[in-house]
Amino acid sequence: MKHSALRAAQLAAPKQQRNWDWRAAANFICGGAGGGLLLFAAFAGFGGTAMLAMLLAGMALIGTGLTCVWFEIGRPWRALNVYRHITTSWMTREAIVALAVFGGGALAVLTGSVMLALVAGACGGAFLYSQARILAANKGIPAWRHPASVPLLVATGLAEGATLALAVGVLAGATIGVGLLVAALILVIVRAWAWWRYRAGLGSTGAPEAALRVLDGFAPRLLWLGTVLPALGLTALLLGMPGPGPVLLLTALLAAGSGAWLKYTLVRRAAYTQGLAIDHIPVRGRGPAGPAVKPGWKPVSQA
Repeated sequence: MKHSALRAAQLAAPKQQRNWDWRAAANFICGGAGGGLLLFAAFAGFGGTAMLAMLLAGMALIGTGLTCVWFEIGRPWRALNVYRHITTSWMTREAIVALAVFGGGALAVLTGSVMLALVAGACGGAFLYSQARILAANKGIPAWRHPASVPLLVATGLAEGATLALAVGVLAGATIGVGLLVAALILVIVRAWAWWRYRAGLGSTGAPEAALRVLDGFAPRLLWLGTVLPALGLTALLLGMPGPGPVLLLTALLAAGSGAWLKYTLVRRAAYTQGLAIDHIPVRGRGPAGPAVKPGWKPVSQA
């Protein structure tokens, strides 16, 4: 009898999803960073080579992510069907915005037009937002569907975009303005706040225990590698630290790398399904029914 009950609990418990593998995670990793970088290509105040390099890098990142998810499809040419559901699907909206990204970005690169760079940057921001909504629309995964996942992914993409813009500016020999340093510092801190809000939200609504263990295991890495160290580096540069180039490159590596790690953790490692629950345990014959059960979930008061 005990063996049957244990087997039933195992079958009802949340399972880690297997439909979206590393290629789907790569779309969110590269696409979010690319969208954020395009946005800062328009507003970072760089011109000439630096602006063109940011536009090309942003489009390359988005293209890499879309290529990865395209290869994930069993029949890749069916990907064209994604354009059929604009009124209901954020994947369709992402695909349509991607066309505008590549169109506007290519024209901006060819002409060097600042106005077209602004258009490409706006499209990059829309692409980032669309990706965040894709994840939240998957209602069967509690770690994805929470409303706080949207600002978390948007803040992550913006923090990545700002810090990558600093790195591209250094490599292209551009002058790094105080405004971009301040924006990067603020966005790194905002991302940490969005993470805290997201984790607290899961705690208030309840979530699969396995997903919470994964997220809590990742949290110290985001705090130290993705927030504290980049914030210290950016603060030192704002205070006039000499030799900014290596510090900016290291800051971009830490901030963007931790963002990629965050998205991989969310899409792959913390992606546990809802599982099953029953209002009460039925009994055979006479007697009171047992309590409600939800195997694999941590109660809200303990989450």
